[in-house]
Amino acid sequence: MRTKFDVVVVGTGVAASTVASSCRQAGWQVAVVDSRPFGGTCALRGCDPKKVLVGASEVIDWAARMKGKGVESSALRVAWPELIRFKRSFTDPVPEQREKGFAEAQIAAFHGRARFTGPTVLEVGGGALEARYFVIAAGRKPANLNIPGENLLTTSDQFMELDFLPRRIGFVGGGYISFEFAHIAAHAGVQTTLLHRDSRPLAGFDPDLVDLLVQQTRDLGVDVQLDTVVESIEKTSKGLTVHAAAAGKKYSVEVDMAVHGAGRVPDIEDLRLDSAGIEWDGRQGVKVNEYLQSVSNPAVYAAGDAAASGGPPLTPVAGYEGRTVAANLLKGNHVKADHPGVPTEAFTTPPLAAVGLGERAAWEQGLKFRVNHAKTSDWYSSRRVGEKYSAYKVLIEEKSDRVLGAHLLGAASDELINIFALAIHGSIPATILKETLFAYPTHASNLSYML
Repeated sequence: MRTKFDVVVVGTGVAASTVASSCRQAGWQVAVVDSRPFGGTCALRGCDPKKVLVGASEVIDWAARMKGKGVESSALRVAWPELIRFKRSFTDPVPEQREKGFAEAQIAAFHGRARFTGPTVLEVGGGALEARYFVIAAGRKPANLNIPGENLLTTSDQFMELDFLPRRIGFVGGGYISFEFAHIAAHAGVQTTLLHRDSRPLAGFDPDLVDLLVQQTRDLGVDVQLDTVVESIEKTSKGLTVHAAAAGKKYSVEVDMAVHGAGRVPDIEDLRLDSAGIEWDGRQGVKVNEYLQSVSNPAVYAAGDAAASGGPPLTPVAGYEGRTVAANLLKGNHVKADHPGVPTEAFTTPPLAAVGLGERAAWEQGLKFRVNHAKTSDWYSSRRVGEKYSAYKVLIEEKSDRVLGAHLLGAASDELINIFALAIHGSIPATILKETLFAYPTHASNLSYML
């Protein structure tokens, strides 16, 4: 049986839902397809539930920093089962709410894995969906590591569903997932190891600030092992053995659980994109033009983590690209995707944040700029909360006085970075920011000293 629609959207996350609702409001016949519970990564398996867990970690961290400064925290601990129940109060209602919303909007919803059988036909659960347009917004999944025992790894999705934490956890990879979860686990009293294959973890963040965060992570009790290649994982009678190599020597780490934190890739490899003439890259996603339209099949668009758009794989970008795709579907290609000044953050304790250009990227573009950089652990805003590891780096173009990039580590960096994002997006000169009177004492009131 073949059913016809104006547009079929693969996925039910932020990008997918934005496209589906916009097109349906315009009177189009719309369908969504998802093989997982409706709601997408952010609401169910990503940023939203993760931030709930981070909240508990922040409480433990803050109390520990204030020890001897008026706060006695010896009895404070993370009650993990209760924390997970609290987390589920956010995630459990989402699939039913999303499905109800689709039904009320008269958007046809299909459960199952989508596979293309032609340029304008998609197969789901034995049925065929035909449409004028398709939008691929299927999100991301853990990357294949191609090592023996890879199937023994716990994914980030599974980590956030654990009813109990094991005594020893190893994190494979040095990206933001590993660091965030390692901090959460360490604050919950878990013996934690993090193994990263290169000398520099957290690629994409400022290296000087990353070095400080690595120091802080080690102070927290996490065994951070850099330049370490994980070669295999083996199940034993006592748990798991992670076999690794560093400096030409092989060794092993005994853990109860090994968590995959070595990167994510677009969840598109089994969609049979080749059958629809859709060009794609396994690490970047569906190849698209500036309108987020497939470069090889004009009936197909892509948005969010599944699109090779040049934008970072972040929830705000997914929403923005969903709106861009919807506008181009409804009124023809007229809105080009642009991604200036998108802030990104690692919700560690303290948080690490960045927006705009780093030093190397600015140099490569031939820009002339000054760099304001300092550690701020002796500033009032850090001292009053016992923050030992805090710093900033701001890049300002010499001729135009515009902020090229900002990089922050420390308490409230995850919020303060948004002011710099606004400055970059709105081309607000550094002088204007410097002269703005912010409420005091706040972290924003430190801006004048950073510029």
